[in-house]
Amino acid sequence: MAAGDTKLSICSDALIMLGASPLSSFADGTDEAQVADRLYDDVQDTLLMQYPYSWTIKKIKLAQLSDTPINEWKHKYALPNDILGNPKAVFNTSAVGGRPVRDFEIYSGGFYTDYPEVWIDYQFRPDASLFPQYFVRLLKTALAAEFAEPITDQITKADYFHNRAYGSPSDNMRGGLVRVAINIDGADRPAQTIQEFPLTDVR
Repeated sequence: MAAGDTKLSICSDALIMLGASPLSSFADGTDEAQVADRLYDDVQDTLLMQYPYSWTIKKIKLAQLSDTPINEWKHKYALPNDILGNPKAVFNTSAVGGRPVRDFEIYSGGFYTDYPEVWIDYQFRPDASLFPQYFVRLLKTALAAEFAEPITDQITKADYFHNRAYGSPSDNMRGGLVRVAINIDGADRPAQTIQEFPLTDVR
């Protein structure tokens, strides 16, 4: 992990990459501070949601709400405050070997289903101090791409750092340092084996 990284230090390094001065505070009154403070969260969350990094996944039991749904579903649950996007998997049991279920809906900030208990795997936003170094490098480069035009007024710098972060247009935002980060995270995960597969079970 990249111990000691903060929103301020990451933004400062992105500015240094552009030839600007580092920040002492987001409240220092400079244009750099305002741009960094306003753009950081959007860039960070977009990068996190591009791929389900192993260090951004939580498993929790949802809390059932007291208000009964008007129709269709029997139960309504509260989604966690730190969720990014929708759940990655939904279960109606905490038992080992439980399989994901699909009979639910998410709308108006609530999770609706007929199951009396629900567990989910979901992606959250870790503190910057917990970001792995490869993701910090990607985030700094992506921020430099976003900061470049308002800070330096140079589109060529924005294009340069965008290509470093995301690759060429043909990579569809999955090249460059994004690909490096995905490959490193994937290499850290154990290989998954197929426990059951209907097509081979009938042979």
